[in-house]
Amino acid sequence: MSADDLAAYTSSVREKVGDDSGLDATIKFAFKDDGGFLFIDGKSTPNTVSNEDAEAQCTVKVSLEDFGALVRKELDPMVAFMGGKIKIEGDMGVAMKLGRLFG
Repeated sequence: MSADDLAAYTSSVREKVGDDSGLDATIKFAFKDDGGFLFIDGKSTPNTVSNEDAEAQCTVKVSLEDFGALVRKELDPMVAFMGGKIKIEGDMGVAMKLGRLFG
């Protein structure tokens, strides 16, 4: 996976989040394989999506490849979590809200 992949996924998530995702939380995806990040600020108005390494209520550790499969709906989030492809730190309730974006 490359920086171009991260930029494409960031753009895709930005579209899904829109101005008001209803998440009312901050979530960070930390990509294990390249050290990149995707940060969703669902508390700001409008909501924002960036690649900054900011403090978040919930951090999801996943490979960029598996994240791409989640975005494309080729990988079920629960299967990925149970199979150890996703690690969650912080507020599990916030992680559960991600179904709105990836469901």
